[in-house]
Amino acid sequence: MKRVLIFLIATMLIVSISYARNYNKAEPEHLDLKTFKEKVFDFEANTEWKFEGDRPCIIDFYADWCGPCKKIAPIMNELAVEYYRKVDIYKVDTDKQRELSQMFGIKSIPSVLFVPIDGEPKMFSGAYPKGSYVQMIEEILKVK
Repeated sequence: MKRVLIFLIATMLIVSISYARNYNKAEPEHLDLKTFKEKVFDFEANTEWKFEGDRPCIIDFYADWCGPCKKIAPIMNELAVEYYRKVDIYKVDTDKQRELSQMFGIKSIPSVLFVPIDGEPKMFSGAYPKGSYVQMIEEILKVK
C-alpha cells in the first residue's frame, strides 16, 4: 500500500512539473516572413485567404520604440498564458519585417490582427485594455 501511495505521489509530481514547464513556455512567438507563411498565411502559394494554423491566433504588429506597443506587450504575454493551447499569440516587428507590414497595410502601431480558424481576419489599431482583447478573442475567435 505504501509503495502504491509513493508511486501515485511521484506520478502526480512529475505531471505537475511537466505541466508547469510547458505553461511557463506560453509566450508570444516572434514571426518572420518564413514562419508567417508556415503558421499563418502563405501568400505566395494562395491568392485567397487560407489560414495555415491549427488554432486561432493573434498577431501583434509592433516596434521596439513604440510606447503604446510597450503598453500592450505585458497584456499579450498574459493572454499567451491564459489562452495557452487555445489561441496562438504572435508578434511581428514592423521595422524588421517590412514586407509583412506592407502586406497588411500597417500604418499605425500597435495593430493587432485576430485570425479565426474559419473566416476572415480582423485588424484593430491602437492600444486597448486587456478586457477589450478578451472580448475580441471571445467574439472574433470564438474562444472562451
